[in-house]
Amino acid sequence: MTARFPQSFVVMLPSFLAINKASRLGVVLNDIRSFEVLKTTFASTVALLSLSQFASASSDSAWSALSAKANGTCIGQSRMVSPEATAPVVFDDATGKIAILLREKSAKSKKLVNLICLYDKKSGQASIAEYQWLGQ
Repeated sequence: MTARFPQSFVVMLPSFLAINKASRLGVVLNDIRSFEVLKTTFASTVALLSLSQFASASSDSAWSALSAKANGTCIGQSRMVSPEATAPVVFDDATGKIAILLREKSAKSKKLVNLICLYDKKSGQASIAEYQWLGQ
């Protein structure tokens, strides 16, 4: 016994193939667009990474120069002859300050004088105050 297809099925068959081919074409076009986006993203990433080596705002030499400037300003304003100074303590950009602790024995009283200096990175000004350790 042979199966007979209704006439409407035979008519629908070519339109189904046309729709199927169009959907495959849509998938291929989407793949091409995705590849173009991926290629553009990759090229942009490579360009940014290659240019990032030139961004030296936070280089070692810039930090050294800032530390030297803060040390010089703090020691100059302290009026100490030959103080010992700590390494600069750099606070975050919201604070914008660098702290340096200075100490020296007083020539008159032979007492140890401790100073704290707050250096403002934006203005270049320093504020100095004497401090004492708790219990001393």
